[in-house]
Amino acid sequence: MSRYFMELSYKGTHYKGFQVQENAHTVQGEIEQALKILQREEIRLTGSSRTDAGVHALQNYFHFDYEGDLLPTLVYKLNAILSRDIAIKRVFQVGEEAHSRFDAIYREYRYYLARERDPFLQDRSWYYPYTIDRGLLDQAASVLMEYQDFTSFSKRNTQAKTALCRLEVSQWVEEGDCLIYQVRANRFLRGMVRALVATMLLVARGKMSIAEFRQLIEARDCTRASFAAPGLGLYLVEVGFPQGYFPDQPIRKNEPGSL
Repeated sequence: MSRYFMELSYKGTHYKGFQVQENAHTVQGEIEQALKILQREEIRLTGSSRTDAGVHALQNYFHFDYEGDLLPTLVYKLNAILSRDIAIKRVFQVGEEAHSRFDAIYREYRYYLARERDPFLQDRSWYYPYTIDRGLLDQAASVLMEYQDFTSFSKRNTQAKTALCRLEVSQWVEEGDCLIYQVRANRFLRGMVRALVATMLLVARGKMSIAEFRQLIEARDCTRASFAAPGLGLYLVEVGFPQGYFPDQPIRKNEPGSL
C-alpha cells in the first residue's frame, strides 16, 4: 500500500465546504467520485485543512492510500472530469507515515474586503462600504499576536482538543480596491478567521474599544465575538510543510499523455 499527496485549488462558491458530508455538495465528495470513475474503486481522502461553505483555496492537500498503479494521466483526467472550479495540481508519492493534516506546520489565510462595488468580486470578497479607522484595525491585528488562546473566536461543537494557536503573521494590507487580512498560524479553530475579521471590524468602526477587544479575547467566550464575516471573502492561500518534506518532482502532472 502506497501513500500519495494530492495538491489542489478550488473556488468554494458552490460547495458546502471541503470535507465530505452526507447529502451535501463538497470538494472532497466531488474528487472521491472522480477517482472512483477513473480507478474503478473507492478511494478515501484525508484533508490537510478544512474550509467552510463558500470558502476558497489557492492551495490545499489531500492524502490517500492506494494499492496498485495509478493512471499515468490521472491528474489530467481528473481535471477533465471535475467541474472547472476545482483544479488538481499534482499527485505524488510520499512516505507511508506522511500525513497531510498532522505534518503541516502552518496554514495561511487571507480575507478580502471589497471597498468598492465590483461585480467581478461579488462572490470572492465581502463588499464592505462602511467607514473604518485603519489605525484601529492595524492595532487590533497587532494585539492578536500577543495571545495564544483563541477560544473566543471558535464556533461551538468543535472536535478540537485545544484552542491554542501560535500566530506568526497578523496584518492588514491593501491590494487595489481590497483591504486584506493576512494571518498565518500553526493551526486554526473552526470559524476562527472569519470571527477575527468581523470582530476587528467592530473595533475599526468604533463599536468596540481596544481594551474591550482584549477583554473579549481573555474572556474565552465565543458569544462575545462576531461571526458575521461571510465565507465568500476567505481564502486558504498556503499549507506549509517542513523543508525537504516533498519529493523534488511530482509523479503525476497535468499533462494529456495518451488518452
